[in-house]
Amino acid sequence: MLTNRQRTLTKSHLIDICNKAYGIFPSFSPLNSEFSPGHRIIDNFSDHFSFNLVNKKEKEINKIHTQELDDIVLHNSSLPHTALVITDASIKNNIATSILHVHSVNRPLTKTVHHASFVTSTEVELFTIRCGINQACSIDNVSKIIVVTDSIYTAKKIFNSESHPFQLHTTVILRELQKFFNSNRVNSIEFWKCLSRLKWRLHHDVNKDSKSFHPTPTYPYKIS
Repeated sequence: MLTNRQRTLTKSHLIDICNKAYGIFPSFSPLNSEFSPGHRIIDNFSDHFSFNLVNKKEKEINKIHTQELDDIVLHNSSLPHTALVITDASIKNNIATSILHVHSVNRPLTKTVHHASFVTSTEVELFTIRCGINQACSIDNVSKIIVVTDSIYTAKKIFNSESHPFQLHTTVILRELQKFFNSNRVNSIEFWKCLSRLKWRLHHDVNKDSKSFHPTPTYPYKIS
């Protein structure tokens, strides 16, 4: 998705998208500090992030996982320093709709919707998580971020220092998390898996919203 500044820059007739001077797209380099040994989040803040999955050996996995998610909401519903981010995305007719809800005590529910053409499901899921983290970090005095997503494997790519096609997004996320963790040593982020088929109440609301939009493509090319 383009910012207002990026849209202004792209109005010119000819654009060299590889020219960093335009500042339209973030750049990735394996030499960036986010990926350098000793400077990576996994080196300095390994205990500040976690992934939570359900034990697949359990017979009543759906019921157990739903109860776990309910307990998370109940436990954090009155904590003023916690932000709960629920994300989901859907693709129909080559148009991706990504949506996220941000819950925080004493603040109105925040809903954000983005559309993009001709993008992969992994890219749109990662972009949605990126937006959710960015919004949560912008809330004053938030020290704990909980991200609930049906694409936990995508969230794990954030901390993968090996080269992959979505590193532009992960670079931005890592920079955001570096600032978040450095601002207070108690700050943390948790990722929780929630499959759409569970129809867990908060994620189900996001899932319905993501499917309720029917945008018409405006441009015949990919927007990132």
